[in-house]
Amino acid sequence: MKKKMKTKNLLVSFLAVAMVAFLTATISAAEIASGGLEIEVNDINVSQSPALVAGQSVTIEVTFTATIDASNVRVKAELEGEKVDVDAVSETFDVEAGRTYKKSLELVVPYELKDELSSNVELSVKVWNGEHKTERSGILLRVQRPSYNIAFKSISVPQSIEAGDDLPIELVLKNIGYNNLDDLYVIVRIPALGIEKSAYFGDLVAIENCTECDKETDTATGKITISIPYETPEGVYTIEIEASNDDLVLSETKTVAIRNEFPDQIIKTAQGILFINPTSKLKMYRIVLPTGEQFVTIKAGSSELVPISANSEIYTVNVLSMKGELVASFDFGKSGAKSESANSAIIALTIALAIIFVVLLVILIVLLGKKPSKSEELSESYY
Repeated sequence: MKKKMKTKNLLVSFLAVAMVAFLTATISAAEIASGGLEIEVNDINVSQSPALVAGQSVTIEVTFTATIDASNVRVKAELEGEKVDVDAVSETFDVEAGRTYKKSLELVVPYELKDELSSNVELSVKVWNGEHKTERSGILLRVQRPSYNIAFKSISVPQSIEAGDDLPIELVLKNIGYNNLDDLYVIVRIPALGIEKSAYFGDLVAIENCTECDKETDTATGKITISIPYETPEGVYTIEIEASNDDLVLSETKTVAIRNEFPDQIIKTAQGILFINPTSKLKMYRIVLPTGEQFVTIKAGSSELVPISANSEIYTVNVLSMKGELVASFDFGKSGAKSESANSAIIALTIALAIIFVVLLVILIVLLGKKPSKSEELSESYY
C-alpha cells in the first residue's frame, strides 16, 4: 500500500513539474503583438508589392497591438540582398496590453544590380524583448535601378605636376541607370585657378539594350587635358569632375600637387628688371618708362635683364603684355637714393663717434699719467 502511495505521489510531482514547464514555455513563447504586424514601405503596404530604388533611403513603418505588458521592447527591420544585408533597430520602449504602437525605421537599399535592371530583396521585421517576440519574414520586395544614374568607375589623375605642364585626367563612366543616357558631357574644373574644360562623351545605353550589342556601349572612356599656367603658385589644388546631361548631374573631386620653381617671372633687381621665360614659347613685353617705351623679347627657356637707370626722383616702370594688359609695376629712383643717403649718414655718424671716443680715451690716459708725478712732489715737500 505504501509503495502504491509513493508511486502515486511521484506521478503527481512529475505531472506538476511538466505542467510548470509547459506553462513557462507557453509564456516565454507568447506573441508580443496580436494579429501580427502591419508593415508599410514608403507609405505602401507590403501586400501591395512596393518597389524600391537601389541606393536610395526608404522608410519602413511597423504597426502592432500589444498582447501583454512588456518593457525594453525593440523593433528591427532587415533587408537581405544576395551579398549585402542592411538593418535598422529602434530605441527601446514599453508596451501595455491592448494598446497599438507604430515605429518608423530608415534603411538604405543596397545596390547589387550589375547586369539586371531589377531584382528582389527579402524584408524581415521583428518586435521583441528578452522574453517575447513577434516576427514576420520572407517579404519579397522589388528593387530596380534609378531612372537615370551614372558611376565614375575610374578617375586617373597624376599625384603631382610641374606648373606649365599639361594635366591629363582619364575617365571611365558607366550607365548604371534604368534608361539610356543621351548627350553626356564631362566638365573638369580647378576653381582656385579659374580653369575649366569640357568634353562630349556621347550616349550611354541602358543594360537592357545591350543584349545583342557590344557590352561596352553602356561604358565610355576618355581623357581631358588641361594646361596649368606657368605662374601657378606651388600647392595642392582641388579638381572638380562633373558628368551631366538633361537628366542628371554627378560630381566627384580629386587633388593634385603643383610644383613651381619660378612662381615670379618678372622680378625687380638692383640693376633693373629680370624677365624669366620657363615656357617653350617666345614671350614679348612692353616696358613703359617716363621717357618712353621699350620692347623686350625673351626666348623660350631663357631669361633677360633689362637695365633701369636710377636717379634722385622716384618714378614708376610698368610692364605690359603685347595685348596691353598690365602684368607688373615697379618703383625706381628716390627710394633707393634715400636708402643710400641714409646709409652714408649712418657711416658718417659712426666715424664721428669713433673719433670722439678715441679723443676721450687719449685725454683719460694723459690724466692718469700725470697723477703719479703729483704724488711724488707732495711727498718731497712734506719731508
